Amino acid sequence: MTAPVLELRDLHVTYGGTVPAVRGVNLAIGPGETVGLAGESGCGKSTIAAAVLRLLPRSAQVTGEVLLAGEDVYAMKPGRLRAVRWTSAAIVFQGALHSLNPVRRVGDQVAEAIELHPDRLGNQQGKLTPRDVRRRVAGLFEAVGLPAARVRAYPHQLSGGQRQRVLIALALACDPVLLIADEPTTALDVMVQAQVLELLAEFQRERGLALLFITHDLSVLTTTCERLAVMYAGRIVEDGPGHDVFGAAGHPYSAALARAFPTIGDRSSRMAPAGLPGDPPHPGDLPPGCPFHPRCAVSVDACTTLDVGLRQAAPGHTVACVHVGGAAESGVS
Repeated sequence: MTAPVLELRDLHVTYGGTVPAVRGVNLAIGPGETVGLAGESGCGKSTIAAAVLRLLPRSAQVTGEVLLAGEDVYAMKPGRLRAVRWTSAAIVFQGALHSLNPVRRVGDQVAEAIELHPDRLGNQQGKLTPRDVRRRVAGLFEAVGLPAARVRAYPHQLSGGQRQRVLIALALACDPVLLIADEPTTALDVMVQAQVLELLAEFQRERGLALLFITHDLSVLTTTCERLAVMYAGRIVEDGPGHDVFGAAGHPYSAALARAFPTIGDRSSRMAPAGLPGDPPHPGDLPPGCPFHPRCAVSVDACTTLDVGLRQAAPGHTVACVHVGGAAESGVS
């Protein structure tokens, strides 16, 4: 079997020593594989994205392993970590307006990443001339659907969709093998969202990227991802093929997320959308047992005391629920 490009092993992230944002996540992404990470705001998705490249604040305590091509990110020395960022793994952040430097031209910001890693794209001596850099930046802009002349624009002179394309160009500047897209279509209209999603899918196919796509929108993930992992209260509660998780969810939370999207042409679903009552628990004040049980329509007594781990519901499909695999009867905690 091919070794994973990214592997998370029992990853825990705690803020301030008291707020467990990520609790024991295990996840692997192989070369060319597209994995979606879904869940409501506050479930730990963006924390995982930041943890992969060691972008968490100093208040965060991290345990477990984050392996990039088998190498532990948290065992890397600063020089090695700088070499890995943008070359082995890159990230497209949500909110391009806040991610780009407002007082620098967008082309210069993409060029900076290339200039920091000349050995990745240079000649045999690892050298890049200024002309080489300009050509590379112009080519990246054209590849993401922006005229090369826009390299001289400032972020405020671009639309939201154009700024998002600049972030994609920046993420692809040094030919990474892993791309993390953290809510890349936030605040974009439906048409621009579709264009950005197609752009990411095209690059994934052409370059064989391993792609971790993070969003709360299950309907987006099912159109772009082979596999889906659903998070709740800092843990993965379901992991399986995208069409199974969306169309035949095994965890009540995944099913509720899928039902929240109305069916086009179905008047009944449009007039009576199926929402999810209540709010996710605060990471620092989780209820006993399964964290989802206070909001779950099918909870039983065992849910108030058991917080079961992932167990097989079908080949390649795991679910963390007492209703799967006889967990309620076995008393597994």
